[in-house]
Amino acid sequence: MDSGNQTVVPIPEQVVVLVSCALSFLGSSLIILTYVVWSDLRTTPRKLLVYLSVSDLLSATSYAYGVWRFFETNSVDCVVQGAISTFANTSSFFWTVAIAIYLYVYIVMFNQRLADSLVLFFHCASWGIPLAITVAALCLDKIGFDASEVSVGWCWVSIQAPDYLVWMLLTGKIWEFLAYLTLPVLYVLIKRHIHRAHSALSEYRPILAGSSPSHTTMADRKLTLIPVIFILLRMWSTVRFLLLLANSPARRNPVLVTLHGIGNTFQGAANCIMFVLFTRPLRTRLAAALCCGRWSKPASANGSEAASNAALEGPSRNWAHG
Repeated sequence: MDSGNQTVVPIPEQVVVLVSCALSFLGSSLIILTYVVWSDLRTTPRKLLVYLSVSDLLSATSYAYGVWRFFETNSVDCVVQGAISTFANTSSFFWTVAIAIYLYVYIVMFNQRLADSLVLFFHCASWGIPLAITVAALCLDKIGFDASEVSVGWCWVSIQAPDYLVWMLLTGKIWEFLAYLTLPVLYVLIKRHIHRAHSALSEYRPILAGSSPSHTTMADRKLTLIPVIFILLRMWSTVRFLLLLANSPARRNPVLVTLHGIGNTFQGAANCIMFVLFTRPLRTRLAAALCCGRWSKPASANGSEAASNAALEGPSRNWAHG
């Protein structure tokens, strides 16, 4: 591979990626804020989404600094930025898979106790493994300038390292590939279970004319879109990595580089759009808070549980009906 050339990212493309970083930072912050402010939204699926948002917020911040600086050589801040983005990006992979596993156990296996017991394991894996990998890469001087070969201005694995491909796999790509294999399987199994549940329920609809869909089916259905969002956004960086393996100059294509920059930085914004802005109860609360300054939980005749159900079921019902 010709490591003497750096992928050129024109200023307009840098601006686009910086805007994506800013939107992801704001989106992740809004997900965390709504969880903190409104206690009735603190269900386990929302909590897992918050942990994912923390990773996405760190990623967006570190990527924004890298795109703004657009490193052209190794430096201390390059290594620091590369380490933070490596940890946050890998952690995001783990939390995305963790959410899918939780939903599978909770919805398909119908075992909430087992699903909740996995949360501690998710913490150990999703924070511990990325941290251990990042510390090892730092100690062995593997983090540094990568000439934007598989980045967009930010630092990752040093392109000067003789085993840079191995460390690119260890610090991100192998976990990304495993997520590509794991998430669709879990996603399809969850969707099949939901479809069967709906089919079984439809037989009784003439008798239960006034009933509403179950909380389990409707409330968590929208969260299954997280793997889809992940794959659609992350695929561009995977394409560039495969082109790097093939030593193809197509990895420097401006359109592909821009899509890579947006895909790696937009997940926090995408999750916010799906699970906050497209969630009617949350959207109503945010509108009230912005217009009238009311951040307190609205009164509910059925108490906290009813408000929580509405916050999760509402968006799913809207999404199902277009």
